[in-house]
Amino acid sequence: MEQEAALPPFLPLQLLFLLLALLLLLLVLLRGLAADLWRAAEAPGGRGPPSYPVIGCLVSFYRNRRRLLGWYTELLARSPTQTIVVRRLGSRRTVVTARPENVEHILRTNFHNFPKGKPFTEILGDFLGSGIFNVDGELWRSQRKLASHEFSVRSLRGYAATTLKEVVDGRLMPVLESLSAERRTVDLQELLKRLSFNMICRVSLGTEVCSLEPSQPGSPLARAFDISSANCARRGAAPVSAIWRIKRRLGVGSERELKRAVDEVHASIARLIRDRAEQIVETGDRYPSSQSDLLSRLATAGYGEEVIRDTVISFIMAGRDTTSAAMTWLFWMLSRSQEPERELIREVDSAAAELDYDSLKELKFLTACLAGDRVTYFPYGMGRMEAIWGSDRFEFKPARWFEGPSDGKPRGELKKVCPYRFPVFQAGPRDCIGKEMAFMQMKYVVASVLRRFEIRPVDRANPVFVPLLTAHMAGGLPVQIRKRERLIAAPAMSQCL
Repeated sequence: MEQEAALPPFLPLQLLFLLLALLLLLLVLLRGLAADLWRAAEAPGGRGPPSYPVIGCLVSFYRNRRRLLGWYTELLARSPTQTIVVRRLGSRRTVVTARPENVEHILRTNFHNFPKGKPFTEILGDFLGSGIFNVDGELWRSQRKLASHEFSVRSLRGYAATTLKEVVDGRLMPVLESLSAERRTVDLQELLKRLSFNMICRVSLGTEVCSLEPSQPGSPLARAFDISSANCARRGAAPVSAIWRIKRRLGVGSERELKRAVDEVHASIARLIRDRAEQIVETGDRYPSSQSDLLSRLATAGYGEEVIRDTVISFIMAGRDTTSAAMTWLFWMLSRSQEPERELIREVDSAAAELDYDSLKELKFLTACLAGDRVTYFPYGMGRMEAIWGSDRFEFKPARWFEGPSDGKPRGELKKVCPYRFPVFQAGPRDCIGKEMAFMQMKYVVASVLRRFEIRPVDRANPVFVPLLTAHMAGGLPVQIRKRERLIAAPAMSQCL
């Protein structure tokens, strides 16, 4: 057998000198970086997480990666300025604030100096493209102006009279009747996600895509939306942003899954756009009165396929998971709070038999219940600041949203809360133009359900909060649906539109 040639005896000594030289160079660089970091740490802005030279707060961030919202809230609560600075290796310095004055400065006073910016738009860019929630400047303004038509009073009245009535009364109520009669357990979170997806697709696409029957498989398009939003959220929570960028470049892991899901969403929406364009050409009617959805309006206005696709996807994302998540948490909290539930049922009992735009606006206690959801720039943290809301901030307390004593009955008028203290619908120029539609949808669903059914969770344990692009419950919310022992009486005559 041939023997391997022996290494020269002086080579290890050469390597040792080389390593010592590299180590010395590294120490010099680290010393300079450390000085810069410590000087930056002394800048005003309040306390932040424990930070170290070079790596910043990477260790703390990684340890809290599965509870970032709670971690940030704890840090903000300890900060005398309700503002913290987060620095970590591989990511840009981030300033997080829960101070209303700062929020107003960002969202209104100095709005033009605080665009979404490249770090934010890169995270959602593959999914949302150039849609309204991922752009700044003139492109944002033009999309907002065009979409505002969908949320006019006239459109909202039509939405209550047609879409809500057909989808809730015609689809959801029969499913709940069946679940109640068969005593089946159902994941309420999944059911409400399907319902909300159908309603926003009616508004955005002019069609429904999901079956509400729990035994039926979900929509492939809805699943693709789920996968896309979940993986985009993971990008934002990654301890080192370079990791997801490398995975995207290599096409592996979660980035490969994200690409496949986004491709499916884009392809599905593109087919609908082409079908609608062909329909317009065939009928020769560029302004079809029968099509009042967003896609049709964009198509008849002459926008290109990519612009229509990105705009529609953004609106579906905004109107789908947000309302379903809020209603899921509300039903859970009502099951734990008997007095607010009884008061809410009394209010629904006194409403008109036919829920419409005007009667929904009169459901003030229901509005307060939805506004008082514990699941709430850092809106999540701001909803939990004792300095803003007091020592009872963790309580489900709808009465806090009314003028006068918190225990006063009958209730007074709803308070006009400063949007910079409670920015769940944004504020300033970027305030949510779909806010009224969202409240109308949630109130119609909750009121319709509570009139006929009791919702009782199977598990009494507290659900686990999952912060994706919106707030979800880990594992869903398994519930039993039961008919109320007493049907809620309604006035003999309904209000007319």
